Formats: sequence, C-alpha cells, structure tokens
Amino acid sequence: QVQLVESGGGSVQAGGSLRLSCAASGFTFSSNCMGWFRQAAGKQREWLSSIKPSGPTNYAGSVKGRFTISKDNAKNTLYLQMNSLQPEDTAIYYCAAPKRRGTCDWSPATYSSWGQGTQVTVSS
Repeated sequence: QVQLVESGGGSVQAGGSLRLSCAASGFTFSSNCMGWFRQAAGKQREWLSSIKPSGPTNYAGSVKGRFTISKDNAKNTLYLQMNSLQPEDTAIYYCAAPKRRGTCDWSPATYSSWGQGTQVTVSS
C-alpha cells in the first residue's frame, strides 16, 4: 500500500531554513505528481506546492520565492526546501500523493494518501 513518511522538521529562528523530506513507497513515484501541505493549529490544511512527474512546479503565493519543491525519482523521495522561515510558517507539514497520478492541485480532496506530518516551529 501507499506509504509516505515525512522527516526534517524542527525548531528554527526566523530567517532560518529547513529541508523536509518525504519517503514514498507502494506506488510508482516517478509517474505521479506530488504535493506539500501544511496545517497550523486551528486552521484548515493549506496547499503549498506541487510538482508534476516531468518536473514543472507550482507554489502558493505565501511561499513562492521562499520554498522550493523537488524530487529524486531514484530515491523515491520528495523534498521541500524552506528558506527565510517566519513565525507564520509554524505548522505541521504533510506530503501527499494524488487520487489521479497526473492531477495535483490546491484542494486536499485531490489527494488520497498522506504522510503522518512533521512539525515545523519558527520562533521570532
């Protein structure tokens, strides 16, 4: 079955950087688009970025220019490089695989598989 395992979260000061990883298994990773989301306490899950199988990427306005999504098909791993982190970036971060392998958009309903999440805390 599909399994997604995030890692790389932690606590940083404002202006710092973190790199999240998402190890994928149980499906053909290279043929699927993938997405990153986050959920802050008391808020709805927010789409951050997605990447198509061939490489094109999309970003939410709140993270564009600061976050970079990438993937290593040989390692079945998705990444999210996060720079210039701010306290408002504090949240649990999730990777997600879609219901339809070529369709990754902003809606959580588009995705059928989620990791357990990794906590990112940014202090001022």
